[in-house]
Amino acid sequence: MRRGDIWLARLNPYTGAEIGKVRPVVILLAQRYLDAGSPVVMVAPLTTQFWPGMAALHIAVSSRGRLLKDSFVALEQTRAIDRSRFADTRLAELSAEEMHIVDRQLMAMFGMVIPPH
Repeated sequence: MRRGDIWLARLNPYTGAEIGKVRPVVILLAQRYLDAGSPVVMVAPLTTQFWPGMAALHIAVSSRGRLLKDSFVALEQTRAIDRSRFADTRLAELSAEEMHIVDRQLMAMFGMVIPPH
């Protein structure tokens, strides 16, 4: 498991507006914590649905490898999940450029972007 990989994960049970089902997720946790065996992994689920009001938090990912449909990383649904929720199959990985966009949007979402001087 590597940061930026896309894996299948079981997100049920879910509550309210949380995304559920078995679906692709992108691994967000820093590699050093993955390598250390963290029992939980920070992920953002993928969806094929696009919601214009959430455009800044939905990063487009084209189909590749075992990811069969064009999708969007739903950053507003970021959460920690137990390693037991993952299937045994890695589907694909994000490019360095896509991970840069994800990182930049995560920082903005959490209010950590430093304004230009």
